[in-house]
Amino acid sequence: MSQSTIAATRQPGVSMADFAYEQLCQMLLTLVIAPGDPIREEALMQELNIGRTPLREALKRLEIDKLVVSYPKRGTFATRVEISDLGYISEIRQGLEPMAAARAARTATEATREQLRELAREIEESDHSESSTEQLLTFDSQVHRAIYSACGNPHLEDSLVRYNNLGTRIWGTVADKLPHLTEHIKEHLDLLDAVIEGDAERASKLSAEHVRAFEVALRDALMSY
Repeated sequence: MSQSTIAATRQPGVSMADFAYEQLCQMLLTLVIAPGDPIREEALMQELNIGRTPLREALKRLEIDKLVVSYPKRGTFATRVEISDLGYISEIRQGLEPMAAARAARTATEATREQLRELAREIEESDHSESSTEQLLTFDSQVHRAIYSACGNPHLEDSLVRYNNLGTRIWGTVADKLPHLTEHIKEHLDLLDAVIEGDAERASKLSAEHVRAFEVALRDALMSY
């Protein structure tokens, strides 16, 4: 279990269950807990310094998110990655992501647009060539979540976070078959620019293209195994 992944400390006002959920979600998305791995409650309680009750509350939420699955008398496991999942997830994302990007372009506040500008500057100025796959996956999710949040629809945001998490997890399983993810991160710049400039049509188009390209790349990688 990666120490860098679990080094985060619980922020004031964050419940133990929420903290456990965020930490476990991160472990699952970056494959610190790999598909099919058992969830070892005692080890996690020790590593995260949490009790059994908040851990199990977190696991219930993760089961709803389809990141873990529980079997009677066998325990809880990280869900496996199936190639059929990619099609289902992409179908939903291709419908919802352009909607969120267009809505963000239309309705984001100036304060939110400034946050997106900061994120774009970070992408432009950062050298991710030495970043680990785990770090790049985390940063990619951060960019997507920023756009979801900017759309101002909490129900749409919640749905997209869930499906982006599932897509990120598939991505992590085939990362060794893909080109370095640095260029993928830079592809977000045009999308961020469209949202910042309030160009809903371009934001929608770029978002749809991004999701389609993501599916094609992952499908090709999965088929090569």
